[in-house]
Amino acid sequence: MTDLFGHAKDRIRNTALRSRLMTPEEASIYVQDGATVGCSGFTPAGYPKVIPSAMADRALNGGPKNFTLWTGASVAPELDGRLAEAGAISYRFPYQTGKAIRDAINGGEVGFQDMHLSMTPQNLRYGFYGPMDVAIIEVCAITEEGNLVPTTSVGNSPSFVESAERVIVEVNTSQPEGLEGIHDIFIPEEPPYRKPFHVLKVNDRIGTPYITCPMEKIVAIVPSNVPDHLTPMKEPDPVSRAMARNLMDLLSVEVSSGRLPPGLLPIQAGVGNVANAVIGELVDWPTDDLRIYSEVIQDSMLTLLETGKVQQMSGTAFTNSPEGAKKLLRRLEEIRKKAVLRPQEISNHPEIIRRLGLIAINTALEVDIYGHVNSTVAMGSKMINGIGGSGDFARNAFLSVFLCPSTANGGKISRIVPFCSHVDHTEHDVDVVITEYGVADLRGLVPRERSRLMIEKCAHPDYRAPLREYLRLGEARGGHEPHDLASALGWHLNYIEKGTMVPDQ
Repeated sequence: MTDLFGHAKDRIRNTALRSRLMTPEEASIYVQDGATVGCSGFTPAGYPKVIPSAMADRALNGGPKNFTLWTGASVAPELDGRLAEAGAISYRFPYQTGKAIRDAINGGEVGFQDMHLSMTPQNLRYGFYGPMDVAIIEVCAITEEGNLVPTTSVGNSPSFVESAERVIVEVNTSQPEGLEGIHDIFIPEEPPYRKPFHVLKVNDRIGTPYITCPMEKIVAIVPSNVPDHLTPMKEPDPVSRAMARNLMDLLSVEVSSGRLPPGLLPIQAGVGNVANAVIGELVDWPTDDLRIYSEVIQDSMLTLLETGKVQQMSGTAFTNSPEGAKKLLRRLEEIRKKAVLRPQEISNHPEIIRRLGLIAINTALEVDIYGHVNSTVAMGSKMINGIGGSGDFARNAFLSVFLCPSTANGGKISRIVPFCSHVDHTEHDVDVVITEYGVADLRGLVPRERSRLMIEKCAHPDYRAPLREYLRLGEARGGHEPHDLASALGWHLNYIEKGTMVPDQ
């Protein structure tokens, strides 16, 4: 512990703040029962590790709990996982992953409201959700002026620091000091005084490389050397490769038709193995002037930078595998010249997305025959993770693409369904749907045209005949977007009762 304190002191360049160094257990005293707590972190990157564990230990021993926990997006087991297992969380916002917290939400033990990620920081500052008591922020350094240098993510951290009554800082010496300078921290003015955001190119900078924090707010500083919780990326499977090829074919057609330039427009891709695999296919794109404007910068994006395919990158987090993290560290100086990490209300802001003309590539849980997308709730009830930033990008993109395999669970679930059991993205925000079987370009098509294209281009062959029969029943009833309400959710009910969506003959 003595060495850990010594290493942390070296990262605290404001000498007056060094006196506030303490253990995680001592710092956790500042988080009281029923507190609203904002933690840094966006995906398993840049989140506090040792203080939440101390909070969980206290809760297990009769200490404070009933926390309302905010982060940027999902985090990792050391944070909401441990706190959920300790029964210490009453409410969780705005997005989550992980079995412990998901089970608690679906079991009714933890309240959860799904939110568009671009909206959460400003709504917090507006006071829509009440006051924030404590912000717990991971940093790689504290500047001479007492300002905070984030680590591998920015997320909501600037707004948490601004809104919270008290700030606890976790100085993580396992995070590279070379991250300093890669961040672009900007908090917009509030309406009616908000000005346009002058992000005219992907890596334009409009803020500061640190989070401004009044020194009197910082009540504790805790040393840490726990690395981000990194998980390996899976090798692309045949289905992911087929979807990637279909996407490349679509983009090639858009270029040849003159709707996209040869170097494409800036690309956004969701988080996860499928998105990582699909973006990786751009390594064979014929030009070397690609740009990434997204929430997360994953392994495949770093590979594209390494090979010279990508010249500009912007995100709010580095979300990497262990191998990707090594690549980030090895090429950090070069990456810092081409990449920027922003607050999520800037990385996901509709004004910038619309101005830059993004190609938005996101994944779906299921899509119905008219192009409505469910990305969050399984079988109409069970929350998976949340909408995340997909809505921010889909509604405002130049081209909005959703990817999903045609089936799941060994073919027992069709991802192309008659009627979504929950809708996150309406037909109005979905331009193209891609599965391993093909591309349904829905632009300019009326509902009856969309339904036929979805069935023939995207559905698994085993489900096409039942989808055609459903469409026949719906059209017999008439209407602009024909449905047979008596059987609209019959496939989902069949799965719940019999373990397969295959309709009864």
